[in-house]
Amino acid sequence: MKSYTEEEAHHGGRRPRVFVSHLAGVPVFDPNGDQVGRVRDLVAMLRVGGRPPRLLGLVVEVLSRRRIFLPMTRVTGIESGQVITTGVVNMRRFEQRPTERLVLGEFLDRRVRLVETGEEVTVLDVSVQQLPARRDWEIDKYFVRKGKGGALRRKGETLTVEWSAVSGFSLQEDGQGAESLVATFERLRPTDVANALHHLSPKRRAEVAAALDDDRLADVLEELPEDDQVEIIGKLQEERAADVLEAMDPDDAADLLSELPEEDKERLLTLMRPDDAADVRRLMSYEERTAGGLMTTEPIILRPDATVADALARVRQADLSPALAAQVYVCRSPDETPTGKYLGTVHFQRLLRDPPYALVSSIVDSDLVPLAPDTPLSAVTSYLAAYNLVSAPVVDESGSLLGAVTVDDVLDHLLPEDWRETDFHSEEGVAGGR
Repeated sequence: MKSYTEEEAHHGGRRPRVFVSHLAGVPVFDPNGDQVGRVRDLVAMLRVGGRPPRLLGLVVEVLSRRRIFLPMTRVTGIESGQVITTGVVNMRRFEQRPTERLVLGEFLDRRVRLVETGEEVTVLDVSVQQLPARRDWEIDKYFVRKGKGGALRRKGETLTVEWSAVSGFSLQEDGQGAESLVATFERLRPTDVANALHHLSPKRRAEVAAALDDDRLADVLEELPEDDQVEIIGKLQEERAADVLEAMDPDDAADLLSELPEEDKERLLTLMRPDDAADVRRLMSYEERTAGGLMTTEPIILRPDATVADALARVRQADLSPALAAQVYVCRSPDETPTGKYLGTVHFQRLLRDPPYALVSSIVDSDLVPLAPDTPLSAVTSYLAAYNLVSAPVVDESGSLLGAVTVDDVLDHLLPEDWRETDFHSEEGVAGGR
């Protein structure tokens, strides 16, 4: 049988490979070393065109025996018989969606055919591999046994083959199912998916939105016109809607909730995790066209004793926008908004010029006066332009960092209201009807 993990060279780097049978029952720990639960299955999404399935996350059984979904974006390590998470776990019960497949429950012991010979084989194991320089994972190989299966299968020859070497799993290109369209959307940026989604019928738009995973739908919603956002979030089950709002940037979630009736808004905020809901409520307390109303509450924050190496590790996180990754903010403990005492900013270029062991406190830029939360949009725009910034800190009267305003949020409010409805990026065809 294969080892727990393997590595292979890829474009000059090393990529970990994990055989999924060895993940069953593996303990899951948070960064503090406390056990969250155990892995019971893996969740994958099939794609069209023979492309390997994307691994969405893990089904984890927590101590209360509830099974929850842990996205792969919140998995920081799979090694030595354990899974390490970021510590942020959604405790809502896992519910399988139409486009999702359980790897242990639906892939193993399945009969498939070798493409080259047409011979039927039994899947004994499946390996997953992390893509280079990304946090995404894909299923890439089968471990199969030739023969008729059943009690006699142990006598057949075993071999490891590429995903593309077998048939029996990939989605078919024909048909109009949401699965096929969602798989096609996998190739597009969120902005392009939003543009395609906008031009579907309301019924079709709801079907596709329901089939997207939470993180993907959150990214797409952030790029849609407000009317489409409200329509889609209103057609989701309330717990699912709360999950998607949690996955959105807090400022975008606040903007969306502001468009809902008061009772719907309060009900969704109650269903969200308390920390996420608190951030959104705080943003909704500011006037829309001010620094406080524009800012995100999740910039990169470091303590004065953090090193340049620590800062670069945070900047490299794949889920950060380029604007937020352009600088880090140094605060005295606690190192989070809205209570951390702001000391200054360290820009990305400065991080590249100094040695990894240097403390961020020694290179911090404290001369730039931060924005107040009530700074109007026109003044925020002038500030970013005058100092050639893509992001700026927002600090209250007591000196606490509240968040950061990014240039993309400013542009959203400077462009015409209907700019998202313009077909400016539709060269790639999208398979989907009205």
